[in-house]
Order: sequence, then structure tokens, then C-alpha cells
Amino acid sequence: MRLVFMVEERSMKELLEIILPRILPNNMEIPLIIPHSGKSDLAKSIPIKLKAWQNPDDKFIILHDQDSHDCMQLKADLESLCKNSKNDCLIRIVCTELESWYFGDLTAVSLAYGKDYTSLGVKRKYREPDKLKNAKEELHKLIPVYQPLSGARKIAVHMDKDQNTSPSFKVFVRGVEKMCVG
Repeated sequence: MRLVFMVEERSMKELLEIILPRILPNNMEIPLIIPHSGKSDLAKSIPIKLKAWQNPDDKFIILHDQDSHDCMQLKADLESLCKNSKNDCLIRIVCTELESWYFGDLTAVSLAYGKDYTSLGVKRKYREPDKLKNAKEELHKLIPVYQPLSGARKIAVHMDKDQNTSPSFKVFVRGVEKMCVG
């Protein structure tokens, strides 16, 4: 059994390549991470790849940013794209976007960029990272040099799966762990 991640962008792939070894069991085969060129590319790709996939023992984890979508409807729409799959599929929604996960671990952001941002976690605006409306923009205001690809690499090396306060990150981690044993 191998995990296959389908993600909407390269920055998510970069993040996963770094954090998955800390989430997956040591004896787990290296997962395949397939990045796409945005949401519509991911949506088109899901049924095609699932239909053509040869190994029914492989398990798919589809990771999609919520952005401005209704979370429950988005998940239902993605699940409908998986309905004819012979493989197990897990849908996980990043609330609201990847950078929200970074706000869930401000220690990692601080270590990545050499400035202490941890005190932001007590501010009302940042206390609930999944509720930030535009986390990427907020991160860019704090760190003008922030770029999604290099930022994913810099921050991910410091992320602690057990300390992250983003609920959607925690749900993602639990889902991955469950797929490994189930």
C-alpha cells in the first residue's frame, strides 16, 4: 500500500515532502505527491487518475484549499469526483489556505524567517488560523519577502505536527495517520 497525494499546487507538494516523514510510520513506502496547476486542474484530474490507477491497494489523499467555498459543499463535490474509484480516498480541506497552517505554527514561521512572530498567536485576528480570510496576504504583510514555494520549504522544516493550532492541519494529520493503519 502506498499513499498518493493529489494537491492543487507545488507549494503544497513542497510542504508535504518535508512534513510527511514526521507523520508517516517509519516503515511506510515513500508517498507519491502529484501537484496540479490550481483547483480546476485538480478537479479535472481526480476522476481521470482514479479511473486509470492500476494498484487498488494504494490510497489517495486529496488536499484542496477552502478559499471562499462552503467547506461541506466543497468536500461533497470532491467526494463525488471519487465515487467510482476502486481505491480508498480521503478528502481534506485546508481552511482557508495553506498559509493558514503556517499561522498555526508561528514558532516555525519565526525560525524560518529569523524574527519572533510568536506573540501574534495571542492576538484575536491570528488566534484561530483557519478563520483568516486571506492568510497568504497576511503573511506577505508580515514578511514581504515571503514566496509560496520557498516559504513552504523554509517553514515546513520547522513545523511541529503536535504544536500546530490550525484545526484543519490537525484533521489532516489525523486523517493521514488513520489511512496508514486502516
